[in-house]
Amino acid sequence: MKLRPARSIRGIRSQAWARYSVKKPRKNYIKALPHTSLLVFQMGNNKSNYDLELSLISDQQVNLRSNTLEAARQVANKYLERELLSNYFLKIMPYPHIVIREKKRATGAGADRISQGMSLSFGSPSSVAARVQKGQTVFKLKTQSSNKNVAREALSRASKKLSGTYTITLKQMQPAGQILN
Repeated sequence: MKLRPARSIRGIRSQAWARYSVKKPRKNYIKALPHTSLLVFQMGNNKSNYDLELSLISDQQVNLRSNTLEAARQVANKYLERELLSNYFLKIMPYPHIVIREKKRATGAGADRISQGMSLSFGSPSSVAARVQKGQTVFKLKTQSSNKNVAREALSRASKKLSGTYTITLKQMQPAGQILN
């Protein structure tokens, strides 16, 4: 079945469905968790001394599916690898653990007769998402201050893959990793 558009799940309308217990399976709200597309959360070289930290900060609260976070990660990482080699460190901050439920619908000829189910039905688990609040950091990027324009472009490209609006902030750091005043 095709993936539904992001507009169907990006708004935060109700409580989070994230209850999955390995130790007490009878207390689960969700019997089987869908897999996450996002498996790598840190990329680049974390051992260097960087003096610039950029953050991609959300301007509104939104649900971000794991596949959208993965697409944003790939586009930013590919651009950074091509331009900076390994002179950066990129980290994804939110973890997708909110379970998205969808009611399966039939499409095509005669679908109106086949898929007449309950309205507002609960649905079955289809994917996982990260719940991002307003002002929360989504991506954190560390690099040298001479690479500021490349880093800003990488985060800008990543933000175009995500639902919602985002702001890129800069923070100068000392080479040892301490923040300057």
